[in-house]
Amino acid sequence: MKNFIAHTDQTREEILKSISCASIEDLFKQIPVKFKDFAIGNPLSEMDAQKYIKALARNNKTDYACFAGGGVYNKFIPACVNYVAQRFEFLTAYTPYQPEVSQGTLQIIYEYQTMISRLTGMDIANASMYDAGSACAEAVLMAHRIARGKKNKVLISNNLNPQYKEVVKTYCWAQNIPVEWFNELPQSCNDYCCVLIQNPDYYGEIQEIKKPDTLLIVCTDLASLSVIKPPVEADIVVGDIQPLGISMNFGGPHAGFLACKEAYMRQMPGRLVGQTVDTEGNTAYTLTIQTREQHIKREKATSNICSNQSLIALSATLYLSLVGEKGFRQAGILSAANAHKLSAGLASKGFEILNKNFFNEFVIKVNNSDDFLSKLKEKYILGGIKLDNSRVLVCATEMNTDEEINDYINTF
Repeated sequence: MKNFIAHTDQTREEILKSISCASIEDLFKQIPVKFKDFAIGNPLSEMDAQKYIKALARNNKTDYACFAGGGVYNKFIPACVNYVAQRFEFLTAYTPYQPEVSQGTLQIIYEYQTMISRLTGMDIANASMYDAGSACAEAVLMAHRIARGKKNKVLISNNLNPQYKEVVKTYCWAQNIPVEWFNELPQSCNDYCCVLIQNPDYYGEIQEIKKPDTLLIVCTDLASLSVIKPPVEADIVVGDIQPLGISMNFGGPHAGFLACKEAYMRQMPGRLVGQTVDTEGNTAYTLTIQTREQHIKREKATSNICSNQSLIALSATLYLSLVGEKGFRQAGILSAANAHKLSAGLASKGFEILNKNFFNEFVIKVNNSDDFLSKLKEKYILGGIKLDNSRVLVCATEMNTDEEINDYINTF
């Protein structure tokens, strides 16, 4: 706490002497600012200052039509999600280590796990991960543990999200796990402890999943599972829960998910909430599995993940509860319809669409990516993500209106 103790006069003198200043006033003289030149006007009350700042803010153009994706999506969020999630009972909830004082938090996590399992077609899901990148990396380490040293290498698709790639490479480097990358899956993968693919991949392409002769990890977009079948061929399914009612938040914080077949439950990272009964026979919830060093013997720990994103998982659970199965599917259908309408319109303008099958993201070929995106930005449209000088990744969701889509197309 020494950082919070005020400096003594002697300390101030020593500091000033070390920077060749005779006094604090001498220090401030070095700052070339003339406050009298600032036309800041007369003092305002707090209320008037807020009104003045808001009036200035209205001069900014911030309401852009968003067609950028790449792992973070502009999705509709019912107002009730944030209203409930920001209640003090959840924001200040005590750690779920003590179930007797955190039954509400534990029940929410249990419901979240159930929903993720249903969406992915897996037997079991953990209480959430930090993000999709760490979920991918932890799944690779999980598969490596399952192989028990018999297979050391991992095989990963080049079409994985670039940010997830970097996280996986860092984790594997630290664990001395060799990583190999592929464009086309080889006939036999028996030499690898696992194969990691993304479907739909980073470029939006939906691929037919074929189970290799080793453990299969699939990174998926949960929103896409509203219209395409879940990756039941996988052994482990991971991804980000941001599409489930979580704001884009300038890229985070979000949360990852990890689900798997029951046979691999003991190798899951993080924690797992289970349902039981108390001494009076009432339904109760408790942390069933906690695989970090703080709870079990160090040599048996499966991960250094020390927490879960319970508040964000709560928001995702609230979102799915509010929209329901029908609403979730409707949002997916609208996203896909908007994306296909946009791609068809751009194709009619002479642009080449590089995808064969896609959900709500696709890659477009352009003459100059910077010029392409700049023209759209002049129309207050965020046109996508630049992949290189001639390719742009474009996304549409249920939030994009017909007017926005037509404005995008008619810009060219």
